[in-house]
Amino acid sequence: MEPLKLVRETRETRVELELVVGAEEPWAKVETGIGFLNHMVETMAYYAGWRLEARVVENRRVDDHHVAEDLALALGAALRRWLEARGWRVARYGWAVVPMDEALVLAAVDFSGRPGAWVELELQRESIGELSTENVPHFVWSLASSALATIHMRRLTGVNEHHVVEAGFKALGMALRQALTPRRGVISTKGAIAPEA
Repeated sequence: MEPLKLVRETRETRVELELVVGAEEPWAKVETGIGFLNHMVETMAYYAGWRLEARVVENRRVDDHHVAEDLALALGAALRRWLEARGWRVARYGWAVVPMDEALVLAAVDFSGRPGAWVELELQRESIGELSTENVPHFVWSLASSALATIHMRRLTGVNEHHVVEAGFKALGMALRQALTPRRGVISTKGAIAPEA
């Protein structure tokens, strides 16, 4: 299966990625310069059943915001291209509840053509590793907006915020795997998913 290749470049970053959705042997290698972000995106990709190789180079050093945002926008754009090539004939909906020790997080996805993200992880730490925790919901929002998806992620319980975030990315990966499962027709009572032109 040939990977979908995408390059997204701005004055701040250059993102290069190759993506295979529905890989027989999923694996991911993500290089952003932000270790915890690499770990979370690799984790999400693995549980989504993808083969993903992604690299972000900063053209101008600002902070972790642009790296997380631009990677998510590029990944969402790649998913949208994949969906358009399939005529949006996928299961559309996906959801998962994932435990990680004391943490329990729910994620749900709808490839509806109507983007939005509601992330309620109630994070109190300023950062985990070199990733600002405010960029966790922003990553999800950027992914949703670019992929034209609705995404919910909610902390049900949890104390260790590393566990909460990691359970969230695992749950999101599992929800994406379910939602992107190929189907013969478009899953909609309207008979069509109508993304913006």
